[in-house]
Formats: sequence, C-alpha cells, structure tokens
Amino acid sequence: MLVVAKTPMPLTQVIPGRNAASPPGRAALRTRTGHLAASVTIMSTGAADLARIRTEVGAALDEFIARQRRELAGIADELLPCVDAIADLVAGGKRLRAAFCYWGWRACGGADRPEIFAAAASLELLHASALVHDDVMDASTIRRGQPAAHARFAATHASAGWRGSSATFGAGAAILIGDLLLAWTDEMLRASGFGPAAVWRGLSELDAMRTEVFAGQYLDLLAQASGKPAIDSALRVVTYKSAKYTVERPLHLGAVMASAPEAARVAPPDLRGALTGYGIPVGIAFQLRDDILGVFGDPAKTGKPVIGDLREGKRTVMLAIAMDRANRDQAALMDRAVGDPGLSEEDAEQVRAIITSTGALAECEAMIDSKVKQALAALSAAPIAPLAASALAELAIAATARAD
Repeated sequence: MLVVAKTPMPLTQVIPGRNAASPPGRAALRTRTGHLAASVTIMSTGAADLARIRTEVGAALDEFIARQRRELAGIADELLPCVDAIADLVAGGKRLRAAFCYWGWRACGGADRPEIFAAAASLELLHASALVHDDVMDASTIRRGQPAAHARFAATHASAGWRGSSATFGAGAAILIGDLLLAWTDEMLRASGFGPAAVWRGLSELDAMRTEVFAGQYLDLLAQASGKPAIDSALRVVTYKSAKYTVERPLHLGAVMASAPEAARVAPPDLRGALTGYGIPVGIAFQLRDDILGVFGDPAKTGKPVIGDLREGKRTVMLAIAMDRANRDQAALMDRAVGDPGLSEEDAEQVRAIITSTGALAECEAMIDSKVKQALAALSAAPIAPLAASALAELAIAATARAD
C-alpha cells in the first residue's frame, strides 16, 4: 500500500531492527533519524509480495538444480559436491533481483504466471556466479554464514590429503563453479517456458547486465589496487557493480519480456526511462547500505565477518568521504589499516570511529535518504499500474532499510 502523507515520516519508524541492541562499537546504527523527503510513507502491507516471490523462485531453482544434478550424476558422482555447493549457496539470499524482475514484468502489464518466476530465478544463478568469483578475488572465506565455495573445496582437498595446494584446488573449483553458474543463467532463462521472442529480449538484457557488472567489478578491483579512494570513482563503481546489476537491469528484463510480440502488449514509450529513473537511485542506495553494513553491521545478520571489507580494502563511497575529510593523523591511520589482511579488531574500531567522527557515516545515510526520495519521485510520475507502483515503493525500502 502506498500512502501519500502531508508530513514526512522519520525513517527510524520503518527500519526493521534499527532500534534493537547493536554489537559493541556500532551504536551509530541503532537509530537513524531522517525524513523520506518525498513525503511518502511506505506501509509494509506486503504489496511487493516478497514472501511468495521468494517461495516461487526458490521452487524454480530447486527444480532446475535437481535436473542438473541428474545430468551431472550421469557423468560422474565426483561432480555432485559441486552441485551441493551451488544448492547451498542459492538457498540463501534476499531474492531482490528476482523481485525487481517480477515487478518489472508486472509494471509492463504482465500477468502473474509461473514462467516469470523461472525467468526471474535465472538472475539468482547469475548473482551466485558473481559471488563465487568475487569471494575468490577478495579471498573471502565466508558467504551467507557458510564457507565460501573456494574455502569449501580447499577444506575438502586438505581433509582428503590430496596432492598439491589446497588453496589452489579450492580456487580452481570455485572458478569452474562460477563459470557453470554463468552458463546456467542462460539455460534457465531459455527453459523458463516463454516464447522465443521474449527469451531473446531477456537474453539481450542479460548480456548488457553481465558487461556492466564486469565493468563495475574491474573498476572496483582497480580502485583497491591503486589505493586512491575518490568519491566520484566510487560512485561510478556503485552504479555499474550494483545499481544497474541489482535493480535497473532486472526491472528492464521483466519489462521487455512482458512487451514481447507474442504477449500482444506494448510497453508505454516512457516506461523504460521511468524504471531507470527509479532503479538507479534505489540501486545506489542499496549499495551504500551494503557498505555501511560491511563495516558497522552485525555478522549474525549479514552472514559475513564485519571486518572483511576493511581487510579487503574495499574503496567504498563511505571510505572515500572519510578519507576526503580526515585530518593528517586520521588519513595515515586509515591508509595503513584499510587493505591490511591482518587488520586487528582494535584498529578496525579506530577506522569506524574516524568514519563516524568525519561525518562519512551520516553523509551516506543522508545520501540513502536522498536516493530513495529521488526514486519515489520517479515512481510517482511513471506510467505504472497502482499495484506495481506500490510494490516497487515497498521494494525501495526493503532494499535500503535493512540489517542484512
């Protein structure tokens, strides 16, 4: 339900868990007082139907992976641990990309039907591929509260006493699994049940999506290697690594499939631009929230160590702002600490204190509020049916006001 209110609503009222007790040193995240400046209050009445989307997408993934398990079992039983690793990974996650794809479909007038859940589920395979490769690149050992794929297979190698390096074996297995997931993305979309024109349109969006996420990933890698955080370059990474990949392209994928010739439906000429006007700011806000949680979050909720982003040296917008505002001593400490694989919790707390004292954390929160306002303003002017508009408004909050 989308309610237009005369008085702005404090965001502390709509952020789940934000008033609960926080881990030591993270009091800055207990509350956040701001205003949804578009004067729109989102009532969590389930317009986005997230629970059902997650269930349907999960069922589609289970069915697809079961088919692949039978196929690979026919080749060699030794391949089944790879399928198990994939099944465990895709069993988790927020399913936001799938949800944006579904509501992009509905925004263009698509009916509620099984095929769209299977098509949307293909994005979960694409995301799993990116996560597996990302964990290898970042040497992250935990993903969604369990060992990352490369760590899982390194442990298998070590426990079996096989020849060679366990780490090399684990990395090799993870790269292969990530590549397989990338291939399965296309296969699942093609097998979704849609006609050839709809599938072709969807694959074109997937192609663009994969190129853009490569660009974002490489620019992120480059920023970490150069060690020179800059706000504009960090925002460029966010746009391509997250905003387009997480929100805009999934919306477009659903919309173009709904407007395929066999659907006998034509999208309004300004719908794609409206979805971009909504999707990019929501996607940027989503990643800003992710960056905050990566430094100040609760590992029990995020499923990964809270010190990991600092040890990996992720050059986020928040860190770029802090470095830009830091004094000489603060900058020296951050330069030494961020990107140190052996970073201690004590030094990490000092980095968190600098981020807070420079106002970088507050600035990121303000940017999130501003981006949500921008997205809701674009949504209010979009040629979208009320149900889809209400669902997308709810998804904007779900993506940006979260603790996991």
